[in-house]
Amino acid sequence: MLPQEVIRRKRDGGTLSQEEIQAFVRGLTDASFTEGQIAAFAMAVFFQGMTMEERIALTSAMTRSGSVLEWTDLDLPGPILDKHSTGGVGDKVSLMLAPIVAACGGFVPMISGRGLGHTGGTLDKLDTIPGYRTAPEPDLFRRAVSEAGCAIIGQTEDLAPADRRLYAIRDVTATVESIPLITASILSKKLAAGLQGLVMDVKTGSGAFAATLEMARELAESIVAVANGAGLPTSALITDMNQVLGSTVGNALEVKESLAYLRGEDVDPRLHDVVMNLAAEMLCLGGLSESIEEARTRAERAHADGSAAERFARMVAVLGGPTDILSASANPFLKAPVVLPCPAPREGYISAVETRKVGVAVVELGGGRKAVTDSIDPTVGLTDVCALGAPVGAERPLALIHAATRESAERAVAALQNAIEIGDEKPAQRPIVLGRLGRASKPT
Repeated sequence: MLPQEVIRRKRDGGTLSQEEIQAFVRGLTDASFTEGQIAAFAMAVFFQGMTMEERIALTSAMTRSGSVLEWTDLDLPGPILDKHSTGGVGDKVSLMLAPIVAACGGFVPMISGRGLGHTGGTLDKLDTIPGYRTAPEPDLFRRAVSEAGCAIIGQTEDLAPADRRLYAIRDVTATVESIPLITASILSKKLAAGLQGLVMDVKTGSGAFAATLEMARELAESIVAVANGAGLPTSALITDMNQVLGSTVGNALEVKESLAYLRGEDVDPRLHDVVMNLAAEMLCLGGLSESIEEARTRAERAHADGSAAERFARMVAVLGGPTDILSASANPFLKAPVVLPCPAPREGYISAVETRKVGVAVVELGGGRKAVTDSIDPTVGLTDVCALGAPVGAERPLALIHAATRESAERAVAALQNAIEIGDEKPAQRPIVLGRLGRASKPT
C-alpha cells in the first residue's frame, strides 16, 4: 500500500480502513514511511480528524507494534494502575502521585514521555537525577515495580515503538493538538503496559493543549471511550491549567520541588489538590478504597507519614539513582550559572497568565526542544513563580529565572512580563478540578 495514497485519502476527508491504518503503523514501525510522510499524515489527521472506529484501530495497531507487558507471574498483591496527563506547564504530578498510590497498595508501572511542544516531560525531569535509568531492561523495570510499588520509565524499544516515532515528529511539526493522535499515543503505551486501571488528567486552559473546556471534555470522552472499549477500565478528571502548576518550571527545578513536597517541606495547595484527587480516583478504580473520601484520606496519610517518600526513594535507588535522594543535605543537581529576578512591571495582583507563553519561555531558555535532535539544559527554568491572585511589586518579583546566560535570562524577563497580567484587585480562585468522566468510585 502506497504511503501517499493513505495520506491522500485522509487529507481529502476519507475514512481509513483498518487495513490502511495498519499499513500506516507498519510504516511507522519499520521506517518504510519517511519522516515527511509521517508529518503529512499527522497534519491530515490534525485537520480532518478520525472517527471513533479509526481511533480504536489506530490505538490497537500502535499497541501491537511491539510487546505487551504481563504482570501475572509476579503475583503482585495489588492492582496494576497508572495515570496519564495530557501535559501542562510545571506538571510534576507523576513524581508525587506514583509513590503515593504505591504506598496505598497499588502497583504503578508508569510509562512516561519527554517534553512535547511547550510542556515539560516526566522523563526529562527524571534524567536530571544522576544514575537514574529511564530506559532500564525489562527485568529491572519489573523488579522496581515489585520492590518499590512504582517505576517511572520511558518507552522501551519493544513497547509501542510506532508511537515513539510519531510522538517525536508531532512535537516538531505543530500537530500535537490532535485529539485522535493524542488518544492513540496515550492509550497505545498504557495498553502495552498491561494495566488494570487508568486515570486520565486532562488539562484545560491557557497552558494546555485543550485550551477550552469543550475541547478537554471531547478529549476526555475520546480517551475514556477508546480505553474502555479496548478493555482498560478508565476514568478522567479535567483539571485547570490557566497557571503554572506548583511554583517551578524546568526539569531539575521541578524534581527539587517534588522532593520537597514528598518531604512535606513545600506543599503548594493547588498541586497537592490535583495529586490527591488523582490518587483517590486511582485507589477507587483499583478497588483499594470504597469511596473517594476514604481514598483521599488514605492518600493524605501516605503523604503525611513519609511512606510515599520512602517508595520514591526506593524506586530511584533500584533504578540506579542515589540512595539518599530524599536527604535534605543531598543535592545532586546541577545549577544554572545565572539566576535573575523577573520584576513586576507594577504593583498589584496576578490577574491572568498566558501559561503557554510561560512554557515557551522555558523552551527558549533551553529547557525544551525545538527539533527532535535538540538536547535539553536540565538546569534552566523558573522558581518562585507567583500564582494567580498573588501580590506582586517592587519587593515581590513574578519569578526567579534560571538561565545559561545573562542575555537569555533577560529575554525570558520580557517573555514573562508579556505573559502575565497584573490587576488592581485580587481575582476569584478557580477550582482545580473542573469535571469528571467515568468516575471510578464504587457505590456506597
